[in-house]
Amino acid sequence: MKKFKVAFSGLFYALKHPAVLLQVILGILAIAAGFVLDLNYLEWLFFIVAIALVISLEIVNTCIERLCDFVEIKYNDKIKVIKDMSSAAVLLAALGALMIALIILFNKLGG
Repeated sequence: MKKFKVAFSGLFYALKHPAVLLQVILGILAIAAGFVLDLNYLEWLFFIVAIALVISLEIVNTCIERLCDFVEIKYNDKIKVIKDMSSAAVLLAALGALMIALIILFNKLGG
């Protein structure tokens, strides 16, 4: 039970970060759209995995950025590359989630 408490504590802390909160809000909007579109079982699976992946990677990205800032407070080209690559992981997950949403949307609209 202690591990769950620690994990939820981390989640609540992450939700205070604007980038994480934005991804959560977008995820909630996507879920609402899923109800409007009346997604089937398989579509929900893809939707939920995509949303969870984007939010999870945003949390990891935030952790990496904070760790980098802790290790090196001055500008450092190597730290910049680490932060940029971490952000790229979130971008790729978000683009993948967008592609899933568009495929489902076009399918639902008869496209």
